[in-house]
Amino acid sequence: MRDLLRRIPSVRSLVRRQRRARGRLRARLVLGLGRRTPVSRAFGWDRGTAIDRIYIERFLERHSAEIRGTVLEIEDPAYTRRFGGDRVTRSEVLHAVEGNPQATFVGNLETGENIPADHYDCIILTETMYLLGDMRAAIENARGALRPGGVLLVTSGFLMPIDIEIRPVWEDRWRFTAAGAEWLFGRVFGAENVTVGQHGNVLTASAFLYGLAAEDLKKSAFEYDDEELQFPVTVTVRAQKR
Repeated sequence: MRDLLRRIPSVRSLVRRQRRARGRLRARLVLGLGRRTPVSRAFGWDRGTAIDRIYIERFLERHSAEIRGTVLEIEDPAYTRRFGGDRVTRSEVLHAVEGNPQATFVGNLETGENIPADHYDCIILTETMYLLGDMRAAIENARGALRPGGVLLVTSGFLMPIDIEIRPVWEDRWRFTAAGAEWLFGRVFGAENVTVGQHGNVLTASAFLYGLAAEDLKKSAFEYDDEELQFPVTVTVRAQKR
């Protein structure tokens, strides 16, 4: 009996490996046979973890030391808590309309309505820019809300499906490249205060468009960013108010 119990973890591990292998096989079949419809229309969330979240969360992890003091996040404080931890003294959550129980206030980044000035040490703006009508105004208002030395951390998808889940409340309006992000954020913050990155490769971009999940791919798929910077899944921006 004791020998059997000792073998159970190995059996469980084998089952998990087999499941991952089957998922990777499905991914290879989907990408290799020219499928014309997606596996998922929910960014892969119904299968596991959305592929872009790997890049988003790595970016926030790299800049976790700057998620501190008074921090603003959109919709919910999940990343503030996860990456800021005890460094955060005050967490605030912005939502554009009433009815979000996790929001601490309602405001509008585009118009500046209810957005305090010189208030935040860090603003986390993940997967929000593509929804906005006037992106430059939103960036200017975000800069105005930062204290001197404060940091804006932005992620925005590039090679990603159109977001149909947000309709009819919001519209999926924009995508921008790393060059576009450098130009836009540089105009507001000053080019010397902006660092832009892009992350992904043809495999992860294709898998994301098909609606596969991160778990359908090998971990090594995420360790390589296309050397020609031609297939970004996610564009990241760190902008500091000097």
